Order: sequence, then structure tokens, then C-alpha cells
Amino acid sequence: MRGRLEGWIGREWQRRGPLAWLLLPLAGVFGAIAAARRLGFRLGWLKSVSAGVPVVVVGNVTVGGTGKTPTVIALVEALREAGHTPGVISRGYGGRAGAGQPLAVDTRTDARDAGDEPTLIARRTGIPVYVCRDRVAAAAALRRDHPQVDVLVSDDGLQHYRLARDVEIVVFDQRLGGNGFLLPAGPLREPLRRRRDATLINDPFGAPLPPWHETSRLRLEPDAAWRVDAPAERRELASFAPQRVLAAAGIGAPERFFAMLRAHGIRPFTRAFPDHHHFAHNPFAAEPADAILVTEKDAVKCGGWHDGRLWAVPVRGVLDPRLIALVVEKVRGRSPA
Repeated sequence: MRGRLEGWIGREWQRRGPLAWLLLPLAGVFGAIAAARRLGFRLGWLKSVSAGVPVVVVGNVTVGGTGKTPTVIALVEALREAGHTPGVISRGYGGRAGAGQPLAVDTRTDARDAGDEPTLIARRTGIPVYVCRDRVAAAAALRRDHPQVDVLVSDDGLQHYRLARDVEIVVFDQRLGGNGFLLPAGPLREPLRRRRDATLINDPFGAPLPPWHETSRLRLEPDAAWRVDAPAERRELASFAPQRVLAAAGIGAPERFFAMLRAHGIRPFTRAFPDHHHFAHNPFAAEPADAILVTEKDAVKCGGWHDGRLWAVPVRGVLDPRLIALVVEKVRGRSPA
């Protein structure tokens, strides 16, 4: 039921239909409150807190997943290659620990405690990752425990203005800004014209880039799949093509994942789940599939099922070198050339 409701709302947010116009007065109230809050921080009535090191925020102005996690992982790798020692902070959406004290996330942390995205980031990068609803507290705890960290990447938190930031990157997927209306009439948390340092478009369907300032494309490249109950076992994606494959995804736009598999010769039957689906039990036990392909974000919650058909498909985010140069130069306190 939740998945069907989210799908219906998502479709309504892509057009300016009767529901959008009906909710437009509420969107005006939402926009006025959000604008007053932004103004309060801009004028100093509300105080932003410095983390003591440069902060790069990767977020979105729309509701739902757009590809922030692979962007964060790619940025972490780029910053390390540039000689920095990064750490990551996150709210830990969907985790049990995010509302309390900051939680340090490592390769052994249960995704149900930390949230699926921070758990995946910690396992992929091996760097310090801390979660807390209060990102200022998360940043302080991370820096206290890891004083060698010299730059923080915030996974989401674009609207968490209490945390001072040096670089803001806004990520969109193929839905872009939908109907262009603010919540609840549309998908926007903030206006599309909101200032930022760079815009990333995660669109596997290859539509032309919108004419926005500092806009580039996020390219996601899949690597060999790994078996969830035996992670050392790997298979190239092409090897699944002759089999009966079920593809399942609990992400913001599952069709992105399905399209990527089709582009590699796989013709799966598909199941879409709501974003951050908990996967408390194995919903695939009765499925007549030879192999089940899931995202890594979902796989971190499925490790105890012992279903040998379950394979995780990792993706690697590829960023425009100009974006990497902009971030590195901002972090180093210089204006981009």
C-alpha cells in the first residue's frame, strides 16, 4: 500500500494537475516558512555552527532519492586522491540510532541501527562515518574521535542550515524538479533557483542537461555483482543474461536500477519497494527466479537470509573532473579557476 501511494504521489508531482493546484496554497505557506528560516540564518538571527574543517554538503531540493550516496562515495575517493582525510556525517535516515547520541558506523554496524546509506558508505570507503539527526553533533563527535579528519562530507543535510558549509552540491535524477511546485503541491523542498555551487544530474536515460549553472552529469557504472551470503564470490553482470532474473530495488527511483540492468543485456522481471524499505524478512523466498539482483543499499539489510540466489550490484559514481576540481579548490580555501 505504501509503495502504491508513493508511486501515485510521485506521478502527480510530475504534472500540474488538479491535485497540485488544489494544494498550491499550502505550498505557499510551506515556502514562506522555509524562506523565513533561510533569511534568519542569512541575517544571523539563527546561528550556523562551524565544524572546524571544510564541509561539503551533498543533498537535494526534491523529496526522494536522487543518487546522493554514490556521489558521496565518489567525492570521498576524489578527496583522498587529492591528499585529504575525509569523514562523512549523515542523519541516518531509517535507522534506530539517528535521533539520539551520535553513532559511529563501521563495517560491523547493523544497517537497522545506522540506516542503509551510512552503512553502505562505511563499508565501501572504510572512513569514519557518524550519524545523528543533529549533524552539528555528528560532526563534533567525529572530529573528537578522529582529529586527523580534515574535511567532512555531509550525506544530505542541504536544509540543515545550523551546520555551516563551504560547498553545496545538489543532485537531481531524471525527474528533475517535477512540476516545479513546493511541497505538498510538488516535490520541491526549496525553489529550483536556490543557490548552490554545483548541480549533478543522475539520469540513465540521457536527456539533455538543463541550462543551470555549473551542471554536470553523474554517471553510474556497475561493477561485478557479489553474492550477499558469500561476499567474496563475484559474477560479471553479463553472466546473468541467460537466467531467469528478478531485479528488486528499494530506492527513490527503482526504474534507474532496472534500466541499468537492461543496458547490460539482462531482461529481468522487477519488483519495486519504497525507498529505505526495511526488508525485515525475505520477500523473495517463493519467487521462481534463478538469480535475484538488488542494489547494495538494499543488500546491507539482507545479509542474514542465506539465500544463495541473492546478488548485490555495486555501482561506482563517475564525476566530471571539473566538479572535482571545484570541490578540492573550495576545500583548500581558494576560488576555482
